[in-house]
Amino acid sequence: MKHRFTSLLGAAALCVLGSASSHAQTYQQVWADEFTTGIGPSWVFETGGGGWGNNEKQYYQRANASVVNGILQITARKENVGGMPYTSSRMKTQGLKEFKFGKIEARMKLPLGQGLWPAFWMLGSNINTVSWPACGEIDVMEHVNAENKVYGTVHWDSNGHAEYGGNVITTPQDYHVYAVEWEPTYIRWFVDGVKFHEINISGGTGSTEEFQRPFFLLLNLAVAGNWPGQTVDESKLPATMYVDYVRVYQKSGTTTPPPTGSSTTIQAESYSSMNGVQQETTSDTGGGQNVAYIDAGDWMAYSNINFPTSGTYTLEYRVASPSGGTLSSDLNAGAIQLGNTTIPATGGWQNWTTVSRTVNVNAGTYNFGVFAQTGGWNLNWIRITKAGSARPTAVLASTAGSEEAKSLSVYPNPYSAGSPLTIQLPTSDLSPAQVQILDVQGKQVWQTTAFGSEVRIAKDLPLRSGMYLIQVTNAAGISVQKLVVR
Repeated sequence: MKHRFTSLLGAAALCVLGSASSHAQTYQQVWADEFTTGIGPSWVFETGGGGWGNNEKQYYQRANASVVNGILQITARKENVGGMPYTSSRMKTQGLKEFKFGKIEARMKLPLGQGLWPAFWMLGSNINTVSWPACGEIDVMEHVNAENKVYGTVHWDSNGHAEYGGNVITTPQDYHVYAVEWEPTYIRWFVDGVKFHEINISGGTGSTEEFQRPFFLLLNLAVAGNWPGQTVDESKLPATMYVDYVRVYQKSGTTTPPPTGSSTTIQAESYSSMNGVQQETTSDTGGGQNVAYIDAGDWMAYSNINFPTSGTYTLEYRVASPSGGTLSSDLNAGAIQLGNTTIPATGGWQNWTTVSRTVNVNAGTYNFGVFAQTGGWNLNWIRITKAGSARPTAVLASTAGSEEAKSLSVYPNPYSAGSPLTIQLPTSDLSPAQVQILDVQGKQVWQTTAFGSEVRIAKDLPLRSGMYLIQVTNAAGISVQKLVVR
């Protein structure tokens, strides 16, 4: 949201402009906040004044955002807080929900008035490492003052700040769906499904490499600044930006592990979505970024990973940890479990080692997930190697202490509150087992002692929507499985 429009020499080589109806795409929704009953847990609020790099005049605070009848309302008011003459809100998904490529959209209604600057935009997740503009910025929608048009812009570093934007005539005071389609080769802007702007980002280096990494989302309503100007029509205050929903979709495609005996490597920071993690510069061989600040319950998802034949695969994880930990992998949001892998203490956050496990996977295209059973470790990359001859088989994940043990499983998963739940215990013997359901902070919300091979729970689980851990402790050790409650 740093601005404003300048003519860039050679920008025509980067951009193709046009107006056409949105073509059919194969997108699947991967995240949304519908603001049905409140502001979802994937947003954090920024606080403070100071101009925010644009000489803006508002003080951002949580109090200026609310949900009324299923609509998010961000309201700018005339009031002195923190030395600033106005207040408003700015919210972001940084560290909670970050995405690489996809269709990102919001249905919004905007306020009109001199000095108002509402925006729906994105910043590169590595901003804390490389700063702006090297992190990249994608402005899905911006509007200033009382104009009858909205803008879509990208910002990047090309020996200094570079930007290129387009605009389209519309009625900002009415509800419209503002969207971008962001793919490895292009970013396209739409209003109500009609394209009005496009940029080619297929270079992959130099001026476009910023847009080949994950980004997080932002919503805010600024007051005054370098672009709208310093004059504010206070008769328009309080002024409110209305957001019906924010949705993220990702396009179908495949990443295929190579033939038997060779490997493919997935960079940890190339996740399509995640929960709770951040990125940092790595000292590991090859440089680049690693995923860091991993706590229990955090996860990363990698879309459309194709296993071309049924059989045995070796999963390797490049990890670093001062005191050790445990990760697990799964396919299709936990529908298929690939088991736990122990992370040893490596002596520091940038002391790297490789751990592995062998799994059997049926041929198919999956969303591949990595879940933090315990926190306190970093991840640099994942390598998938096809081994052995192809054979049809189901996924089997052995638990500690018994190579023939059954894996801990729970179904249905995702689980709808108020429905029956079955927990299949991880061993075939009948030794007593303590079964606990923990929230992501590790607090016990339910427990029982089991003497059989499974636990069947009726409809009285006190669980709200979110992520939980099912922990089973018996003579074979401790097994943990995640449970998603809808």
